[in-house]
Amino acid sequence: MSAILAGDTIDTVLRLSAPELAERRILLGHALGLTRVELITRSEQALTPAQAAAVAELFARRIAGEPIAYLTGTREFYGLRFEVTPAVLIPRPETELLVELAIDRLPRQGRVLDMGTGCGAIAVAIANSRRDAAVSAIDLSDAALVVARRNATYHAVQVQLLRSDWYAALAGQSFDMIVANPPYIVEGDHHLSEGDLRFEPVDALTDHADGLSALRYIISGATAFLERSGWLLLEHGYDQAEAVRSLLDTAQFTEVQSWADLAGIARVSGGRRRSVTL
Repeated sequence: MSAILAGDTIDTVLRLSAPELAERRILLGHALGLTRVELITRSEQALTPAQAAAVAELFARRIAGEPIAYLTGTREFYGLRFEVTPAVLIPRPETELLVELAIDRLPRQGRVLDMGTGCGAIAVAIANSRRDAAVSAIDLSDAALVVARRNATYHAVQVQLLRSDWYAALAGQSFDMIVANPPYIVEGDHHLSEGDLRFEPVDALTDHADGLSALRYIISGATAFLERSGWLLLEHGYDQAEAVRSLLDTAQFTEVQSWADLAGIARVSGGRRRSVTL
């Protein structure tokens, strides 16, 4: 990549060979505080020394593999802007399926719990679409809860945030629905050392075991916190749907099923707590 120099125009910087053009636009716009349209209309604007240095640093970090979302501090999810930091996972489009399923199945004025909320993407998206709902979210990471709180405030939604190691701090509470996107990557999976995952918090990606331990724990404990007929909806790995359905069956959930994302991959599985005790 050619050096970025003070006096270079926006158009000159966009003609560089790396990173990719779309990424160059995003990073340049972020560094200069300009929209994509403004980058076009001001294409002959020259960079100041400070701007050139800032752009060069962002480009170098991206070439080294750092995720765009961490470089800009934001990511869009479910049509909403979310702040992200290296303390939280980057929200991904496939997780929008979990939000859609939750919104459709949550009863009027229902209570929903998001477990392992991270930046709060799932909880805030549900709260934004279902203003009638009472939304709670937990995470063990104080840093993640700070980010989630800022995102809830930014979107002017009410989300009760609580530091909890899964169900540990929830005694006496009950919900009409529990949703979770827990760590489900198998320990040692090669994906953990590739792409964006190299930069994301490892404890939010893998359970450091077989990929199912967090899912087992959530499923086994859910009935104590779910109202009768309440839904449990779980995101999981591309090859874990059958195993998760088996866990739900063993825990005596009903209407157990899996749903595919836009790529046709079974991405979310869930079921309902039985309405009567057998």
